[in-house]
Parts: sequence; structure tokens; C-alpha cells
Amino acid sequence: MRRGSHRDRDGDEPGCGICGWWVLCLLAAAAACGAGCGRGGEGGGGGGLRDSGPIPVEVAAVERGPIEGRRTFSGTLEAPAQVHVAPETAGRITRLYVDLADVVTRGQVVAELDDDEFRQAVLQAEADLQVAEANRAEALSALEIATRELERIETLRERGIASEAALDTARAEHLGRQASLQVAEARMGRDRAALEATRIRLSYTRITAAWSEGDDERVVAERLVAEGDTVSANTPILTVVEMDPLQGVIHVTERDYGRMAPGLDATLTTDAWPGESFPAHIQRVAPVFRENTRQARIELRVDNADHRLKPGMFVRATVVLQRAQDATLVPEEALTSRNDRTGVFLVGDDGASVRWAPVETGIRDGTRVQVHGNGLIGRVVILGQQFLDHGSEIAIANPDREAGEATESAPES
Repeated sequence: MRRGSHRDRDGDEPGCGICGWWVLCLLAAAAACGAGCGRGGEGGGGGGLRDSGPIPVEVAAVERGPIEGRRTFSGTLEAPAQVHVAPETAGRITRLYVDLADVVTRGQVVAELDDDEFRQAVLQAEADLQVAEANRAEALSALEIATRELERIETLRERGIASEAALDTARAEHLGRQASLQVAEARMGRDRAALEATRIRLSYTRITAAWSEGDDERVVAERLVAEGDTVSANTPILTVVEMDPLQGVIHVTERDYGRMAPGLDATLTTDAWPGESFPAHIQRVAPVFRENTRQARIELRVDNADHRLKPGMFVRATVVLQRAQDATLVPEEALTSRNDRTGVFLVGDDGASVRWAPVETGIRDGTRVQVHGNGLIGRVVILGQQFLDHGSEIAIANPDREAGEATESAPES
């Protein structure tokens, strides 16, 4: 830069740029001095304020107790079972007994079709069966007569009164009557089966909601027809779903998949019921990942006896992935790094100095962290540790709070 040759936009005199340059130099020198004046200790380089007196800090008690590691996933509620109710024969709907949101029981009649034609078919089949029964009775009577005639001719033949030809004729007549009876019985069986078939077709006009598993009650989720509509066979007219329990579905990535297992506890929340949570647990874990999303399906069971939750609702599922019953716990803000190691500053017995303690972290619950290490009892620094080294003198800025916490969380001897 050439001195005296520069003016800024507003026409200021040269020299202001030089002053700014000197200010930057002074700041850089002060920073370098501050970094060099700090004493290195066991905990590594701190903020360099130890020579200026005790460093004000805030502390909290080291606690022991249970902790849970949780993750929250977005998902959807689904009905675990869904049945499409459909007629088994075509016809016109004359009665519809249920509507949307109605409760139906297993085997309940939910609709009826026009049955005039089927009733007439039943009457015709009953008449045909009666004719077949009469024909059988006639054939049976004729067989009995032929049997007695055969017995009479055989007696006369033994006495030498009847001829051999008369005996042959009687035998042939008896055989013919036996055949006629068999034919009549076969026709009667055919007509009886036809009657049963027409009765079954008549029963198809009464449409029932039937399912084999789950609870005996379900709810109508969708009505697809109205009275007077003509429907074809196997065309759905209603959809009924199981409401208790419901099934929550979430999808997880490979990072969380390994910790998912049937039986893990979870809680569900939904915008429909703000401020409330619903207990659930993992029921099934898919054995495969979807190739397009690289996620696996996880199914949760949630009880819904009062039917407040509905299939299709968006939910947030918080799953307890880890749990420890007797863990050493410190606040999240107590963790700090020195020389690429994670640790905490523990308040000494004198209450006026700290020592650095490296730790290994475990479960986190958002505000507290499970830690593993030696001598982790007492109090830890939660504010101001960026200025501390191993052995630094401190002045506790929140003695009332930390004393209360220490008393409440003191480990039992």
C-alpha cells in the first residue's frame, strides 16, 4: 500500500486504513498472548484465566438412577384387520342395516337382497322332492308286492304246483321292482340336494359380516352402496375394520434397525390429541429392507379400547431403544473435550478447585448422559468449563441450586 495515496468513498483522509491495520495487529497479539499464558495441565489447555483468580462456574450434582435412550419416528396408524363385505350372488339391495361408523359383530346380517326368485326356487325344489318321495314310496310298495309274489311262487314250485317259467317270471318282476326302487331313491336324493342348493342360494340374499380372527366386534369404515342398488356377486358393499388394537407402522434406516426388537416399549402422539401419549410396543420387525428407500417396516401394537385413535392418523412414535436402571448421570452440558478426549470437570472436596476426569458416554435422553469412568461422584461443572484446566481454582456461582441437587441425588452408602 502506498501511504498518502488512498481515499475512501466518503473522502476521508488517508491514515484511517493504517489505524485499522494497527488495531487488527493488537487484537492478534492479545489473542496470542492469551493462548500462551494458559497453563497446560492433565486436562489439556484451558482458557488461561487461572492467574487472574478463581473462575466463576455453575455446577450440578452427579446423579445415579434409571435412564432411557429414545428415538422418535414418524408413522401411520393402520387397522390390523380389514374385511370387505360382499354378496355371494347378484341382486338388488332391499335393506341395508348398518352405516358408516356403526359397530358390527361377527356373523351379523348387514344387508338383504331381493329374494323373491330364490324363495320361488325353494318352493319348486320342495315340490320336486315331494314327487320323488312319492315315487319312492310307490316303488317300495311295488317291491313288497313283488317280494310276496316271489315267495308264493317259490312255495308253489316246491309243492310242484307252479311251473319253472312262472318262478322265473316272478323273479324277474322282483328284480325289476328292486331297480325301480333304487332309481326312485336316487331321484329323491338328487331332489333333496337341489332343495338344499336353492336354500343356500336363498341364504346368500342375507349378507353377513364374517371373519375368523380377532375380536367379535368391528366398525364400518366405508359404505359403498345404498338401498335399491343392484350389485354383482363378490362386489364389496361395506368395509369393516378392527379398531382395537391398532397397528402403528414406522420405517427405520439401517442405523436404528439393529436396536429394534419385538417387545420394546414405545409411546405414540398425534395432533388429534395434543398433549396426550398412548402406550405401545413393537410387535413385528420386517426381515428385509425396501430397495427404493433402504428402510425396514416396523409394526407396533397400541391398545385402543375407547376407539379414540383411528386408522390413517399420522403419529410420532418414540421408541425406547436402550435402558439402564442404575446409571451414573451428568447433565449434557457438563461434557467437554480436552486433547481429543471427552470428560467432565469434577468439583474437588474443598469446593474451590476442579479436576479433569475422562469419561465414556452411554445412553442420552436429551438433557442427561450416562457416563462411565473412575471417581464420578459429587458435582460437575456445567458452565464455564472452557476456562478451566485440571486443578483450576473456581468460585461456584450457584451454591444454593447445586447444594440442593447434591443433597437429593447423593448416592447411598
